[in-house]
Amino acid sequence: MGQTRILALVGSLRAASINRQLAETAVQTAPEGVEITLYEGLADIPFYNEDLDVEGAVPAAAQALRDAVAASDGLLVVTPEYNGTLPGVLKNAIDWASRPYGAGAIKGKPTAVVSASISPNAAQWAHGDAVKSLGVAGARVVESAHLHFATIGERFGATHPREDAEALTELAATVHELVQATQGEFAAV
Repeated sequence: MGQTRILALVGSLRAASINRQLAETAVQTAPEGVEITLYEGLADIPFYNEDLDVEGAVPAAAQALRDAVAASDGLLVVTPEYNGTLPGVLKNAIDWASRPYGAGAIKGKPTAVVSASISPNAAQWAHGDAVKSLGVAGARVVESAHLHFATIGERFGATHPREDAEALTELAATVHELVQATQGEFAAV
């Protein structure tokens, strides 16, 4: 079997965000034969608008996202919680990847959701909204790969998540479940 390609979409655009650090740590946990790539262009994608989504004239940033999603075997979505829900940039990426309706690049794509927040809630509202949006968009959300991190400011404020043995173990388990799903073994939501 060839290389398994996982595309990570991080809902925080801040360079030093702990959510980004969690995605970077997931990259570190990837086993041999698995490549996890952090998608870097979410900030450049215009808000979804059907007037812009015209075959042959799709904005380059949106097309690049669609191409990256299509080329991946699975998605790792890492979401913070903004005002009780997922960030607009992440919802926008899901919207672009879901089109054209019924045939978008996200359709049938095994997807794991990791949520992280400074609150004890562990961004579970954002997590739930991401799962719902991804499912409606056509992704195969892998329930066994769900992961929540609470009070991340306290837990990871002084150290990178890669220095936290429990976080490494949990992220490795999530990546493992996602890879299993790309190979046809998964429990969907």
